[in-house]
Amino acid sequence: MALCGLKACPFFPTKKMEQPELPGLLVNEVGRAYGVLEAHVDFLKKHFHLITMKEFLENKTYFSRKIKAIYLWWHRPVVDRELLQNLPNLKVIANSGVGMDNLDLKLVSGFGVKMANSPHAVSSSTADTGMTLLLASARRIVEASQIAVSPDIECFPGNWMGEEVTGATLGIIGMGNIGYKVALRANAFEMKILYHNRKEEEQAVGAIYCKKIENLLQQSDFVMLVVSLTPETHKLIGKRELELMKPTATLINICRGRIVDQDALVEALQTGVIKAAALDVTYPEPLPRDHPLLKLNNVIITPHLGIKTHKTTRMITEEAVANILAALNGLPMCSEVFPN
Repeated sequence: MALCGLKACPFFPTKKMEQPELPGLLVNEVGRAYGVLEAHVDFLKKHFHLITMKEFLENKTYFSRKIKAIYLWWHRPVVDRELLQNLPNLKVIANSGVGMDNLDLKLVSGFGVKMANSPHAVSSSTADTGMTLLLASARRIVEASQIAVSPDIECFPGNWMGEEVTGATLGIIGMGNIGYKVALRANAFEMKILYHNRKEEEQAVGAIYCKKIENLLQQSDFVMLVVSLTPETHKLIGKRELELMKPTATLINICRGRIVDQDALVEALQTGVIKAAALDVTYPEPLPRDHPLLKLNNVIITPHLGIKTHKTTRMITEEAVANILAALNGLPMCSEVFPN
């Protein structure tokens, strides 16, 4: 006997209700060098039907209309005209970082596709990396570690010297979210802070604005690059700019390798135009194994570590998912990127 007519109540269906189909999300692959992190897959699958590039290419007819979003991890997959033409229902592309130089923004926008990056997730971790490179270069940590573990060492050299960070002058080129957080950290080291391009709460960190980049280069003991790669910033630091720097200065790059003329940098480091460089980014990545930068003792090169912490990568994926879901539901994205 039915109780209170519950059997007929729509909230107690007699057969299992069908769940709505999740929107298709195209990713390059799962795991490996250029795939989304395996630790993030379960979270992504709560919101999307994950489709890898391999699956898509093997069955374009089936998957092309299912894909509504793309999640780019380390600039993969490559988004070109052919891919966009094969995804008629694509609504949004989310990038796992700040820089959007891997995308042709005008091309993507021309297909009516929205774009977003992840500036909120990456700023603290990237600023930490910048300060790590500054400190490691100033105190010659890599060289010192090699001395300390050398099998031939009998005593530590008393004349082993680095450069003082406390009270030194740091020039930040690019005072956006990341540059501002670098300034906060540098302020704790009692550094004098100069910056060029973009004003962001300079009074909070006691930073001094340099209208001309030349003035910043001439005064700084450490120059840190924190700008986006655009046609205007491509090779922003070349032979002329390096020659304006102090011979005791260090160049630190945590944005994009193409910001620096690497041939000019090699020459400047070899000839003593500047003292040292610390690079989390190069062009290409990785450098060819015979590249002269790899042979210099006054250079630290790390493999694009800026965002590589467990916490930050998770925050990046969460920010990307929030942007994608907003776009698919017709809501504003918190970090939408527009073509110039």
